[in-house]
Amino acid sequence: MSSEFWLISAPGDKENLQALERMNTVTSKSNLSHNTKFAIPDFKVGTLDSLVGLSDELGKLDSFAESLIKKMAQCVVEVMEDAKGRVHENLLANGVDLTSFVTRFEWDMAKYPAKQPLVAVVDTLAKQLAQIETDLKARTAAYNTLKGNLENLEKKSTGNLFTRTLADIVNKEDFVLDSEYLITLLVIVPKPNYSQWQKRYESLSDMVVPRSTKLIAEDNEGGLFTVTMFRRVINDFKAKAKENKFIVREFFYDEKEIKTEREEMTKLLSEKKQQYGPLLRWLKVNFSEAFIAWIHLKALRVFVESVLRYGLPVNFQAVLLQPHKKATKRLREVLNSVFKHLDEVAAASILDASVDIPGLQLNNQDYFPYVYFHIDLSLLD
Repeated sequence: MSSEFWLISAPGDKENLQALERMNTVTSKSNLSHNTKFAIPDFKVGTLDSLVGLSDELGKLDSFAESLIKKMAQCVVEVMEDAKGRVHENLLANGVDLTSFVTRFEWDMAKYPAKQPLVAVVDTLAKQLAQIETDLKARTAAYNTLKGNLENLEKKSTGNLFTRTLADIVNKEDFVLDSEYLITLLVIVPKPNYSQWQKRYESLSDMVVPRSTKLIAEDNEGGLFTVTMFRRVINDFKAKAKENKFIVREFFYDEKEIKTEREEMTKLLSEKKQQYGPLLRWLKVNFSEAFIAWIHLKALRVFVESVLRYGLPVNFQAVLLQPHKKATKRLREVLNSVFKHLDEVAAASILDASVDIPGLQLNNQDYFPYVYFHIDLSLLD
């Protein structure tokens, strides 16, 4: 089965109920789709004018809700960076997988009372989704800032010897400290030049302390050596070292600074851990809420469009089809042939896309003789 659904409706009179039965028989026999009835409550209709306005608003809200739940699904992927295989366990609606929720959909009367005017129901859904989006922005911004700071620190500790932080490499014992005259420098020496360094470092300048060099770290390109000398020859030593392809790394041992850098990393890691649980829980709960709201919006759209299309009194039947993979073209043909009597012009124009349907702003590909809405559950593609 595919992860897409087609939500359609046809008038509820005898002729069209028979057409629906025919559609069920054909799609089942030819293995085109799995079909279930989609229950929609009896809403207060209001005026046709208000329905036209609502139709437009519901279209925008539907797109907004879909993009919001896709964003939230993506956030779950990013937050669960170390356990991506378990993302789908966290993308549920009312505790069940999304397909089960859609195929067993029931209108939530407690949350969205159907006795209210339609405008009020739509307003409740719009406010709920807007609030989730506002909270999502605030929560993910805080988490992403923290993650960014951590990544920057991690980059600093994984670069080469020229750029990486030395806080986790050097020790106090490697340096001559608190001396008025002496200082320990760090020099990066390419691997092929190690023996050359050992032979030459003492004579690169006057006043270099004999046998004061020690290899304290290595990467693929070279090694980090200490060397101790009198402060007054620093500049001369740097210049001579450079001529010999030995690079003095600007670094002075400062215990406070090193301690601060180490603590910062620990603090950020601990903050990220503390935020991870609550953020993931919030995403799970609110993804579910937003998804449920989205499917309620689809139900409202079917109701409004069916009344506008088929007229009053309200009498239509909604059906949810889950097309089999690679059967969508054939399924569309079956639906068009079963329901073409509902709108001969639309049915003809589907066969001939060059025909314009008077009074319709819809793209021909989106317009069918029956009411049709698409639900795609592949939220991570």
